[in-house]
Amino acid sequence: MTKDLAYWRSLIQKLTIEGRALIDGEMCSASDGRQFECLSPIDGRLLTDVTWAGASEVDRAVAAARRSFTAGVWAGKNPRQRKVILQRWADLLEQHFDELALLETLDAGKPIADTATVDLPSSVGCLRWFAEVIDKVGGEVAPADHHLVGLVTREPIGVVAAIVPWNYPLLMAVWKLAPSLAAGNSVILKPSEKSPLTAIRIAQLAIEAGLPAGVLNVLPGAGDVGKLLALHQDIDCVAFTGSGAVGRQLMQYAAQSNMKRVWLELGGKSANIVMDDCADLERAARTAASVIFSNMGEICSAGSRLLVHRGIKEKLLARIQEAAVKYIPGNPLDPTVAMGAIIDQIQLDRVLDYINVGVQEATLLMGGRRMHASTGGYYVEPTIFESSTGKTRIAREEIFGPVLTVLTFDTLDEAIELANDSDYGLGAAIWTSNLTIAHDAARRLRAGTVWVNCYEETNDMNFPFGGFKQSGNGRDNSIHALEKYTELKSTIIRLR
Repeated sequence: MTKDLAYWRSLIQKLTIEGRALIDGEMCSASDGRQFECLSPIDGRLLTDVTWAGASEVDRAVAAARRSFTAGVWAGKNPRQRKVILQRWADLLEQHFDELALLETLDAGKPIADTATVDLPSSVGCLRWFAEVIDKVGGEVAPADHHLVGLVTREPIGVVAAIVPWNYPLLMAVWKLAPSLAAGNSVILKPSEKSPLTAIRIAQLAIEAGLPAGVLNVLPGAGDVGKLLALHQDIDCVAFTGSGAVGRQLMQYAAQSNMKRVWLELGGKSANIVMDDCADLERAARTAASVIFSNMGEICSAGSRLLVHRGIKEKLLARIQEAAVKYIPGNPLDPTVAMGAIIDQIQLDRVLDYINVGVQEATLLMGGRRMHASTGGYYVEPTIFESSTGKTRIAREEIFGPVLTVLTFDTLDEAIELANDSDYGLGAAIWTSNLTIAHDAARRLRAGTVWVNCYEETNDMNFPFGGFKQSGNGRDNSIHALEKYTELKSTIIRLR
């Protein structure tokens, strides 16, 4: 059957949506009966009522996670055994592919074309990658004195609280779950209250795959749940993706409690630099549009600042505006639509407020309006501003919407200075045909990832993802992600 708009609409009728928490292998409601409405950004429809976990549920989930960890039902398994179960879990994600893609689109407003070709395949790939790597990483034999044998090993850190955002609900959950579970930890997943549904569903599939009870728990709810987790004395690590403001609070909560490890992947205001010797302006323009208008601009590493050489500015901007037309928002269930709905009314208002600020402090080149308000959904046109300075709010603050700010430079030094003049340092890119310029810029740009003649080019798990400065600490993806979820231990044995 062709997977067109009619197909996805028909599938909705067969969809069963689970909104309860998962604690110790069982679905459950809050002890006080508290719930919240889960509304679709597409049209404002009620998808389901979702459990709002409270202190009782947090304590129960932490106790279950601690018990499972101490008993060794997961941490004590041979890495090859964990690998088999994680691979079986990945198989189940693939078997429920359309269900999960549809659920993600309904819950987060993301185009089905993206959830089916990016979010789901990338999530499965991440899970398989960490499942495959965990029985291939070992420790060290230290070069100790001859009367000693010194071992350096990594052990699971214990109980991990993973707090994930609403912009890539499934993928960000798997980015945390795959390495933490592969390493042998027990995990409590707290999805965003704006998009909790796929987190609950994949946790059900994890139990079906053979993950022991208590090893993975899911607690839906708002920021109070995250605070309770971050303050809990029996949690060893908090791994968070989200805003800088919440990240600061989590660090404070950790300090106020048991000084648990806190790993943060926060915001960005990434610079996309196009030099006047760029060999392919068409590709640069298409990419510049894609990396700010894809996923409605709700991407922490979005290329939200375009730094363009004065000599090619007019040509490049004309091409970007042509490319941006592809991202006029529409029904996310239509596979031909490239941009869907903003996550909710709060974020819509934030984006529109920034657009109003931009009109006052910069030149509006394109877009700027809300669309399809009559549907009950939250849609914004692709929007482009040109700013005469990097000091404007729209050039410095993370908008998290489909809003591009264009800045002009004359020299490479000026471009690097503009790019680095930011509180953030998540991503950056440079487009040039000069190898020396490419290497020089990559070295000087203060960002966790630097792309050359591309942007967001790969979902390859071999590359660590994270940022400098206020973009956070630690890294997701790659073997380096395992460092966040393990403790180093030195074992020193005297022979004689």
